[in-house]
Amino acid sequence: MSLINYSNEKLFDRILNNKSNKNYWKYISELRKRKSKDIFEKSIELTKSEISEKKIIGINVLAQFGYPRLHQKEILKIYFSLLKTENDKNVISSILYGIGHNNDKLTEKEIDIVCSFKNHKSVNVRHGLVSAILTIDKIKPINTLIQLTKDKDSDVRDWATFGIGTQIESDNKIIRETLWERINDIDENTRFEAIFGLAKRKDKNIKEVLKNELLKIDEFGSLILEAIEEFNDKEFITLLEEQIKRNKVFKKVNEDWLLETLEKLK
Repeated sequence: MSLINYSNEKLFDRILNNKSNKNYWKYISELRKRKSKDIFEKSIELTKSEISEKKIIGINVLAQFGYPRLHQKEILKIYFSLLKTENDKNVISSILYGIGHNNDKLTEKEIDIVCSFKNHKSVNVRHGLVSAILTIDKIKPINTLIQLTKDKDSDVRDWATFGIGTQIESDNKIIRETLWERINDIDENTRFEAIFGLAKRKDKNIKEVLKNELLKIDEFGSLILEAIEEFNDKEFITLLEEQIKRNKVFKKVNEDWLLETLEKLK
């Protein structure tokens, strides 16, 4: 039976009472798509539960309720009210992810509240924080992301580096220095995000890094090719043509990727 044929009540019953989490996000997604008042009110009711799992379900449904977004101001008000007293790390991280889906009009006070979680001991909370402030091109969020690019957790570093490298337009010495600090990160995704961020800013010193990365590119190097496109230096036309010849022998990367980047530079 397709989920679209499930009543709202049945969807909530399944997500609240199923022992398995197998279809958890499918149920959440279906509830989010519907714009009915009873789903909205039920979700708000769940956020008031004393049981964390139920509270999180309400938070998750509200995060992307309705298409386009409905009741955004009211939802944010609920989230920030919860943050005042909540201690459960899983609930806090869910709230932060929810804020991330609705962060286009956060006030300075709300931004300060969110950024206050930057030193939280839970990696899930810190990761949720990155999501909450991603794309906010203001001093406080940028400084918070800069701190999180140095986080001990590689996923947090990766997303924070992605945040300042790709998701904002600001460009200054501190941002570039932060990206350069991640160029040799042990996590490859973080390293690639730093390279892309510098290529986007046309940092002349990233050119040699891009050359070296192109020489050793493999099946995981699509972001390097995107960075080369962003850097848009015609010298890479010849380098790509040479790499295409080498790749015909070693077959380390999808040839179509190389050809697409070559075409975009010509």
